[in-house]
Amino acid sequence: MWGLIGTWRMALEGIQSASTYLDATDNVEEAVVSAIQAVEDYPYYKSVGYGGLPNQNGDVELDAGFMDGDTLAIGGVAGIKDFKNPIAIAYALTKEPANNLLVDRGAEHYGTMHHFERRTMLSDRAQIHYENRLAELTKKQLLVPYAGHDTVGITGTNRRGHVVAGTSTSGLFMKHPGRVGDSPVFGAGLYADSDWGGATITGMGEDVMKGALSYEVVRRMQHQSPQAAVESALADFNRRFEKRGQKLRDVSIVAMNPAGDWGVATNIRDFSCVVATAMQDATVYVVNATRSGMQIEPASEAWLAQYMAERQSPLKRYRNEE
Repeated sequence: MWGLIGTWRMALEGIQSASTYLDATDNVEEAVVSAIQAVEDYPYYKSVGYGGLPNQNGDVELDAGFMDGDTLAIGGVAGIKDFKNPIAIAYALTKEPANNLLVDRGAEHYGTMHHFERRTMLSDRAQIHYENRLAELTKKQLLVPYAGHDTVGITGTNRRGHVVAGTSTSGLFMKHPGRVGDSPVFGAGLYADSDWGGATITGMGEDVMKGALSYEVVRRMQHQSPQAAVESALADFNRRFEKRGQKLRDVSIVAMNPAGDWGVATNIRDFSCVVATAMQDATVYVVNATRSGMQIEPASEAWLAQYMAERQSPLKRYRNEE
């Protein structure tokens, strides 16, 4: 049974379109790439692609990764600027025999040589966010990276059990130039193996990279359901932090096995994911952790309307009044 699962409500439209394509063609690689491209192209999602929020210097640096579970081929870019769809470049790199993870100018050179579409990725809306933050800093004199760091990560399988995983993000708002999170790091932000399944992660990359968390989830799917795998892996990861007197920051995981069974786990409130399978249309779920496990419920119409209203609300420029 084919299926797709993606992080956050922002994956909905991409997964809806990709589901139709996957059902008709069984091409899960192109389906996942196209679903992520839809998020990259939508300007109101301020953590991915066009509209993504910039670093301290006002530059939008993008990271993306793709992994093919049939061959274990990997491809990724980090810190790439002014290319329309980083996920397409990451996917292309899975076809290369070497040089599979490229950064900064090297990634941009590859994109140029292979004729990927260029675009100025700093949107007017993201520019206002950036200017507002600078105005706030003038008064507060404190640079704290934006707390929202929402990677779009999509894992899918086709009818033959071919599993793939992909990610794309602009990373932390006001991050240090050159900062790379977990999204293009294989085994951390994403992993896929068609024998077991695939997983992608969104959250605080600096914490996610302290453990091979996506690989651990996939490894556990050898013997556990996807839901059991994501919950047990996140719980064990959290205990490792607590043992050292540290607090695990935001981490959310989505996973799917070759049969199209899926799982989701989070340590934040109201995490959302999107699921589509041969048995159900694309559905948004809202997920919260409880003492007895994850509470996973279809999003209400009110929740969905509020989500989009918040992202599309008009922006006002901050006025610093001394």
